[in-house]
Amino acid sequence: MTWLLEPLQFEFMRYALTAMVLAAIPLSLLSCFLVVRGWALMGDALSHAVLPGVVLAYALGLPLLLGAFLAGLFCAAAVGFIDQKTKLKEDTAMGVVFTGLFALGLVLFSVVHSNLHLNHILFGDALGVESEQLWQIGAVTASVIVLMLVFGRDWQLQLFDPIQARTMGLPVGRLHYGLLVILSMSIVSALSTVGIIIAMSLLILPGATLVLMRVSMRKMLWLSPILGSSAALIGGYLSFYLDSAPAPTMVLAMGVQFCLALLAQQYRDYRVPKLKGAP
Repeated sequence: MTWLLEPLQFEFMRYALTAMVLAAIPLSLLSCFLVVRGWALMGDALSHAVLPGVVLAYALGLPLLLGAFLAGLFCAAAVGFIDQKTKLKEDTAMGVVFTGLFALGLVLFSVVHSNLHLNHILFGDALGVESEQLWQIGAVTASVIVLMLVFGRDWQLQLFDPIQARTMGLPVGRLHYGLLVILSMSIVSALSTVGIIIAMSLLILPGATLVLMRVSMRKMLWLSPILGSSAALIGGYLSFYLDSAPAPTMVLAMGVQFCLALLAQQYRDYRVPKLKGAP
């Protein structure tokens, strides 16, 4: 049990583990919607688009999270505008917007002299999380969980059968942008812990793993936070003993989860014909 308790003796490790778990929960929940709906690129777009918002907020003396949040909302609105006003497909619109904003962020970062470290923005700084940031992440996580409990079924219907949702009188437009808002909130809250690049992984791997496990959407919404938080704990502990960065190690743990699910699916597909008596 010594190996289990040793990291907890250090305050920075307790903060890092708690922040990683809290950041993983909302992103893992949202990954179910993004992967099943085929919106994985939207999570990628929003996670990259926050960079110019962070740099501009620093230059203007505003909270970094506010700048990142506004940049994420602008990205979502720009994608929606291009998708509705042009003949381009939605994935193309996402690619145009997020690459443009990410490039803008890199240019601004080189122009605006700051004490921000680009690696911390891209890959997070879980070991540098402070109590104030921990409370912010916790508040966003709690908000996302409550919103999922209240509007989860409406979001599922709006994503998978928008015609039926309109027939039932649901505000499809507001639900769509509401989901994008909490997606932006979740990415922004995880920025200081896992960074832009790792947030993208959290928005894909849990949902992809559960799709391979062939569970219902309802079970996915219950299992995804368990997968994400367990990977956060495993990655955090491994990073302590391997002296590696916590966030990438967490994604490595999630990659192992995905590989195990893939192997289980392949084994199941191999066994099923034999069980049915096929030659």
